[in-house]
Amino acid sequence: QVQLVESGGGLVQAGGSLRLSCAASGRTFSRYAMGWFRQAPGKEREFVASIVWRGIMTYYTTRYTDSVKGRFTISRDNAKNTMYLQMNNLRPEDTAVYYCAAAATYSANPGRSRNEYDYWGQGTQVTVSS
Repeated sequence: QVQLVESGGGLVQAGGSLRLSCAASGRTFSRYAMGWFRQAPGKEREFVASIVWRGIMTYYTTRYTDSVKGRFTISRDNAKNTMYLQMNNLRPEDTAVYYCAAAATYSANPGRSRNEYDYWGQGTQVTVSS
């Protein structure tokens, strides 16, 4: 059974940092897209970042939504079957539940859409105070 488990959320002041982790079990995802999404109260779940295998060796393409570019960094450690989201210079508008997601098959799609993913974690709360 495939499971994605997020951790690392919490309460932080504006300008602070958090590092989210997404530990996968049940299968490996080294050749498949993984991503982070977030959902604020009363809003749709939105794309934050993705890391997609390029189809060759160990090269990946990372993508970010505009509002987090330069502040967030997505990465993955295939040996640990874990994905990370380093979040720096956090803002109150980053407050949301953050979800990790993984695809079940290879695709060259950028990983920005929810329907590109087959597995989801339960979410971890990130709260940024002003």
